[in-house]
Amino acid sequence: MLQSLPLVLVPGLLCSARLYASQITALWPLGPVTVADHRRDDSMEAIAARILKDAPPHFALAGLSMGGYIAFAMMRLAPERIAKLALLDTSARPDLPEQKAGREKFIAMAQAGKLNDVVETLTPKFLHRDHAKDEGLKKIVRDMAHDTGPDAFARQQKAIMNRHDSRPLLSEIGCPTLVLVGEGDELTPPELAREIAADILGSRLVVVPSCGHLSTIEKPEAVNAAMIEWLKT
Repeated sequence: MLQSLPLVLVPGLLCSARLYASQITALWPLGPVTVADHRRDDSMEAIAARILKDAPPHFALAGLSMGGYIAFAMMRLAPERIAKLALLDTSARPDLPEQKAGREKFIAMAQAGKLNDVVETLTPKFLHRDHAKDEGLKKIVRDMAHDTGPDAFARQQKAIMNRHDSRPLLSEIGCPTLVLVGEGDELTPPELAREIAADILGSRLVVVPSCGHLSTIEKPEAVNAAMIEWLKT
């Protein structure tokens, strides 16, 4: 029997533990599973340091979107503690100026009491076009935004805007790595996943059909299968 390896899951922007509800159920037989709280700090380094402080000494790490940016920051701080890495629907690149401007706009909206409007604007980008009318998925997105709140959302956006370019880090990653992306992901499209996988030696790339940015809730069975294989490797 494989030795149990703790797993730390890091949610994305405006996301909470609800993002990983299906994965927690599917993966806990393989080892302890925890979901990190990434709402308290406004820099990637501070978020990463807080998660590492509470994490087991040696663990598997998975992050989706912003969770992937945080995972890169954790890899810079403590690569020796991370036994396996899963990067879901994310990018190694920093923000472009126009992306930063968009984030500033969303921060202003949230601080003006219009977080619900932010959610309504972002949801079509979060979900695949085939799921645009799925009320169950849209409710999860709304509930996660409520879990986050406007102040934490602003901190998260500031951390994202000021994150490092992680492309130079990729060739230094030596642990078993899964790179997964929805084929219809509009926010971090498959070419960005391919870029990551190409530079991490021995990584496995999985492109999930008919899936957008929030792959863990849109196509949980496919994500669970890929992560189980990753954890068992």
